[in-house]
Amino acid sequence: MSLFRAARFEISIARPQDLPAPNGAEIAFAGRSNAGKSSAINTLVGHTRLAYVSKTPGRTQLINIFRMNNGAALVDLPGYGYAKVPEAIRKQWVRLLEEYLTSRESLIGLILIMDSRHPLTPLDQQMLGWFAPTGRPIHVLLTKSDKLTRGPAMQTLAKVRKELAAWGDNITVQLFSSLKKTGMDEAEKIVSGWLSAEPVAEEVLDEQRVSKP
Repeated sequence: MSLFRAARFEISIARPQDLPAPNGAEIAFAGRSNAGKSSAINTLVGHTRLAYVSKTPGRTQLINIFRMNNGAALVDLPGYGYAKVPEAIRKQWVRLLEEYLTSRESLIGLILIMDSRHPLTPLDQQMLGWFAPTGRPIHVLLTKSDKLTRGPAMQTLAKVRKELAAWGDNITVQLFSSLKKTGMDEAEKIVSGWLSAEPVAEEVLDEQRVSKP
């Protein structure tokens, strides 16, 4: 069975102080509003409604924790960057995201969701700036890759891979499509490597590791 299958909802959190005590490894999912984060989570777990999908950006306003059968958790963080969110709410999200990403001891890695048509926005770079200094791995999913033809998609992948090198060596990146269900195996191999603390298969690393300039 897939690593992510049978994940179940556990709890929603609005404030950092309400986070439960660490209980197993946590893998966080973060991304700009409407970048396809909820769709990516649903695709990976094989459940159409585990993470709420909305055409209205900014609907994910809480930290939502989903528990997998192996005891590890998938942590869906609030989407960031939606301009119509009230300033007070936006500040609350920023504090929630920053505190969780920089202080959570059980967090072992970050899945960063970027729309393949608009990668590495300033807010994406801010997320990298928060998390990369922790030394924990980051894996970037370039979502909605089905919107690009193969040539532009591969060019985007190469460009993002090169630019991510500025944030260190512990970053991998791949193309992903929730609609076409492509990229699922690659993402699962990366996360499996994090959970087992064993090196990911060399062929996966060769395909996805960020190249140094």
